[in-house]
Amino acid sequence: MDDNIIYYNRNAEQLADQYDSLDFESVHGDWFDELPSAGMALDVGAGSGRDARFLACHGFEVVAVEPADALRERAQQYDVTQTEGCNPIHWLDDSLPELNRVQKLQTKFDLILLSAVWMHIAPSKRQRAFRKLSSLLKPNGKMVVSLRHGASPDERTMHPVSADELAGYAQQQGLSFRVLRPKADQLQRPDVEWETVLLALPDDGTGAFPLLRNIVVNDAKASTYKVALLRTLLRIAEGHPGAVMTQTDTHVELPMGLVAWYWLKLYKPLLDHYQLQQSSSNRGLGFVKENGWGQLSDMTANDFYIGACYFDPTQASNIYRTLKDIASTIKNMPAKYITLPGTQTEVFGVELARTQKPQGSLVLDYQFLKSLGTFYVPRAIWDALSRFSVWIEPALISEWSQLMASYQRNQSRFTLADYLNALRWENPERSTNRVRKRVDDLLAQQGVDCCWSGNALRRQRYAVDHAFPFARWPNNDLWNLLPTRTEINSKKSDKLPTQQTLVQARVLIVDWWRTGWHEHRDEFFTQANLALPNLAPDNKNYDDVFEALTLQRERIKQTQQLQDWHLTR
Repeated sequence: MDDNIIYYNRNAEQLADQYDSLDFESVHGDWFDELPSAGMALDVGAGSGRDARFLACHGFEVVAVEPADALRERAQQYDVTQTEGCNPIHWLDDSLPELNRVQKLQTKFDLILLSAVWMHIAPSKRQRAFRKLSSLLKPNGKMVVSLRHGASPDERTMHPVSADELAGYAQQQGLSFRVLRPKADQLQRPDVEWETVLLALPDDGTGAFPLLRNIVVNDAKASTYKVALLRTLLRIAEGHPGAVMTQTDTHVELPMGLVAWYWLKLYKPLLDHYQLQQSSSNRGLGFVKENGWGQLSDMTANDFYIGACYFDPTQASNIYRTLKDIASTIKNMPAKYITLPGTQTEVFGVELARTQKPQGSLVLDYQFLKSLGTFYVPRAIWDALSRFSVWIEPALISEWSQLMASYQRNQSRFTLADYLNALRWENPERSTNRVRKRVDDLLAQQGVDCCWSGNALRRQRYAVDHAFPFARWPNNDLWNLLPTRTEINSKKSDKLPTQQTLVQARVLIVDWWRTGWHEHRDEFFTQANLALPNLAPDNKNYDDVFEALTLQRERIKQTQQLQDWHLTR
């Protein structure tokens, strides 16, 4: 028997009196407002039953877990049903990290409470324990963990705890995370301090987020294809919301070529630079063929960008062949085997189109990306990927890195840090050289005004600003790069221009677009129409791009919560 359980059994009466001397509101007052109104509650390490009784008398159906027999038996002496409005408490002899008896209930919980428990879990068992607990949450369910900081006053084993550790586990399991301000000990112990961590399984009411999380965390995987497809779709939802061809109440349609393009950018560093094994099979990856992928070894992920034109016929053919091979692999592998739980119903749909390889150059524009076919995403899943990317992507990265670590060829060659570095999204190169060259050319001929203030710019005394901060929304498209005065760019930094500031600068921004990129209109509109919302694929109207810019500003503000910037004149 665990030494801690022996201690709790031996001192059950004294400890129960101590716990019951405090009420629920005083112990948990820092998160009391977060308490759900009712539902199923799991109290792990319930001790004297103080918290379980409070929850049972406030609308909850309570399952109370306590492995110390003497404490549990003492708690069960209270018959809460004698009090009007109180529900019975279901007591279980169970413990972390297994929670075997709880798992057999086949029940999900609206609230999971771990009060003064986590410090008893050995660090080597915590990841498994957290995974078990998170699997018991309902959509929108909350988990509350109180962390005890301070040495053990007796023979009980208490391990050091930290909110950062829980934050890491939360990312792996796709949970939101919030830590509350530390508080003093209610029993007046000067060497003890408490910290509360609030975790939740996000949900928008459609069930899409739990389905995604089930695929990430629970689905069987012989390769990294499933997590790669989900991360591909998440990246499109984050970076190219304008790519949606059709949107109905039930689904959205994406250009199959864009899905293949993102897949290519995800796998390029993994296979070419790190040479990481991506499957438990030694047969190789279906999309890596000698006459396609094998001919692109001298190119990096940043060589592939929307609007890029490849003039060399051989290179164009190799890129075309690679994207076709990727599209076929996606259809026949992850899209086929990602199904609704307990069914053979495929979540995603793929229709590949018959195409011919380019005879000359190749442009990564909408028409080409669409020509490879159509990818269908359920509307609820698309919305979840758009809204919850901040929680979904870390879970995808964690699962992907663990899969790679499990493959034999990788095990002796790479560390966890290597896997995480390899999976870091390779943002477009943050370069303003092209814009600077264009501004310098125009300054030699006519003049260029600051896109924010309207003041004339001087050669070598200006900056190129990312309208939407690159540090938080990495986008190097032509429409997002604006020439401005150096001092204004410094003040703006990584802030987001307010809606009012954008409207005031509308004429200046649109004039810059027209003047700066007239000779590159096709590339400008290809990038804008795919990256910004509500633009037609064939849009050639600068004013429509500006309207879409203001819509995207609201979307970034909602998802990124950036600090506002307002130009003071």
